[in-house]
Amino acid sequence: MDVLIKIKDREGIVHQLQAPTDMAMNIMELCKAYELPVEGTCGGMAMCASCQCYVLNAVALPEMGEDEEAMLSEAFYVKSNSRLGCQIPITESLEGLELELAPES
Repeated sequence: MDVLIKIKDREGIVHQLQAPTDMAMNIMELCKAYELPVEGTCGGMAMCASCQCYVLNAVALPEMGEDEEAMLSEAFYVKSNSRLGCQIPITESLEGLELELAPES
């Protein structure tokens, strides 16, 4: 099953992406699959913040882990709604999620 996720890129363009829930992907990998400008330099280990995004609506997300909190405490352009895309697995509960890519640091 696919879920619809909207992601606003750094130019303000909103992309409506079909995200598969059966491939164990995360938001960072989804962005890369659709060729959105997300580096994911650390390969999804919560060590670089190059996949930082802002959550724009109230969709239930997994709790932030210690590694993600630590990385965001050192990252640039962090807001109260910041998350690392690599730490958000794509599940059916993400249907309708709206995100915005954080500026590149």
